[in-house]
Amino acid sequence: MRSIALLPVCFSLVALSCVAADSPKLPKVPSKPIAVKGELLFSDDFEGTDHDKRWHRVVDTFGFEAGALKGTQTRVEDKPSADGKSIVKAHAAVYGLELPTKDSVVEVKMRFDGCTMMDVEFDDRKFTGSHYGHLCRAQVRLDKVTIMDEREGSQNEEIKAMKDDPSKKAEVAKRMAGTSATFPVKLKAGETYTVQVETVSDEMRVSIDGKAVAFLKSTGIGHETKSKIELGVAGQSGWFDDIKVWNATATK
Repeated sequence: MRSIALLPVCFSLVALSCVAADSPKLPKVPSKPIAVKGELLFSDDFEGTDHDKRWHRVVDTFGFEAGALKGTQTRVEDKPSADGKSIVKAHAAVYGLELPTKDSVVEVKMRFDGCTMMDVEFDDRKFTGSHYGHLCRAQVRLDKVTIMDEREGSQNEEIKAMKDDPSKKAEVAKRMAGTSATFPVKLKAGETYTVQVETVSDEMRVSIDGKAVAFLKSTGIGHETKSKIELGVAGQSGWFDDIKVWNATATK
């Protein structure tokens, strides 16, 4: 990352609250890594004018600027499609990386520049049991980090269908239980943080600047083939830099 005013680098440790991690309603966050890094599968510092062809547009808008990857949500409200036959829904900006993994460690620098959320997501486009093959993700906000098992939770097609039936509200709640966990953090807009997402078997652990902040164990995280990694930004704007992806094995 270039040391210029647009992209200041600040590697301050995250100030954390320990209340949620100790709560019986949330899983305890392991203090030590759950993954051992293996082969380096991918890295990109976003410098230069040529970029890896595995990067591709998913939802507008992303661009390579000043040696980093800038995401800005431009679909901010529902609008009729160009032909008037459907509605284009508001959606966070998403940029995709075609990189098959199962167990992995993803490390990327993030900087909030007006956005409300930045995330790292795993998908399997061939999987039809969840919307668009969404599997799991780690969402980072200035005040919290949320890990989501979308395959068995919010994006599960059976659950999405049941939500339209008020009589199945209790069943939906039962199915959704344990598929996400949110932990408080204290981050600052304008500062750059190194976010690491470890995914091993059915467990995901998130650390920021080397400090463990979130953890979830849920079935969908263990999906055998994660065909894509996607980066998301909600709001105006967010910066990613120096992404690295390793194969991983479980810590013994």
